[in-house]
Amino acid sequence: MSAQTESLTPASPSSGTTSAADPPVPEGAGKHTIPRIVPVRRTGQWVAAAVVLGLLGLVLVSVVRNRAFQWDVVARYFTTDSVLRGLGLTLWLTAVVMVLGFGLGTLLAVMRLSGNRVLRATSWGYVWLFRSTPILVQLLFWFNIGALYPTILGVNTVNLLGPVTVAVVGLTLHEAAYAAEVVRGGILSVERGQLEAAQSLGLGPWRRFRRIVLPQAMRSIVPPAGNMLIGTLKGTSIVSIIAVQDLLYSVQLVYHRTYEIIPLLLVATIWYVVITSLLSIGQHYVERYYARGTADAR
Repeated sequence: MSAQTESLTPASPSSGTTSAADPPVPEGAGKHTIPRIVPVRRTGQWVAAAVVLGLLGLVLVSVVRNRAFQWDVVARYFTTDSVLRGLGLTLWLTAVVMVLGFGLGTLLAVMRLSGNRVLRATSWGYVWLFRSTPILVQLLFWFNIGALYPTILGVNTVNLLGPVTVAVVGLTLHEAAYAAEVVRGGILSVERGQLEAAQSLGLGPWRRFRRIVLPQAMRSIVPPAGNMLIGTLKGTSIVSIIAVQDLLYSVQLVYHRTYEIIPLLLVATIWYVVITSLLSIGQHYVERYYARGTADAR
C-alpha cells in the first residue's frame, strides 16, 4: 500500500526527475546558453529617409504646379527644328572632340612614358600649359588667331577658321591634355610583371600594348573617360560665346526673340539631362565589359 502511494506522489523539483507535462531540457543547457539574435533597430535611418522623401515630394510638387516655369511653353519648343539642330551639333561636336582629344592624348601619354627626355618634356609642357589655361580663354585666343598670324605658309588665316572649326580645335587641344593623364594613369596601373611575362613570350612592343597593356588599362581608363565624355557634352555649351549654334545658343536665339527665358532654359536643361543619363547607362555597361573576371564585374 505504501509503495503504491509513493508512486502516485509528485516528484519534487530536487529529485532530478521530470513529469510528462514538462518540456524537454536541451542537453548542456545549464553550461552554454545560446544568445538570442535581436535585429538592429534603424529608427534614425527610417526617419531620415522619410524626411528626405517628404522634402523631395514638396520640391517636385512646387516645380510642377508653379506656373512661372511655363511647362506648356517647354513642351512647345522641346522638339522644334532649331532646338533639334542645336542638339545635333552639340552631339556631333562632343563625338569629334572626344575622338580627336583621346587620339592626341594617347600620343602625349606614350611620349610622357618614353625614355626620350625631349619627348617627356614636350608632353609634360603641353599638359601643363593647356590645363593651366581656362577653356574660355583658349577659345577666344583661337577665335582671334588671325590678329596674331594673318598668314601662315601663305594662307590667309583671318577668315580661315570659322566658329565651328575654332570650337573643334580649342576643345580638342583642351581635352587632349586631360586625356593624356587619364591614359597615362591607366597604363601605369598595369603591373610590371605583365610586361615582363609578355617580353618573355617574345611579343613585340605593339602586340604587348594591344594584347596585354591596353585591355588591362581600360579598367582604369573607362571611368574617368566616361566622366570626361559627360563633361565635354556639357562643356560644349561654352562655344555659344563664339556664336556656334549648339543647343544652348539655339535656345538663346529663341528667348532673345520671345523673352521666355526660363522655359527655354528648361528645354536645354532637360535635353542635357536626357543625353547625360543615356551616356551614364552606356558607361556602366562598358565598365562591366572591361571588368569581367574581376570582383568589380557587377
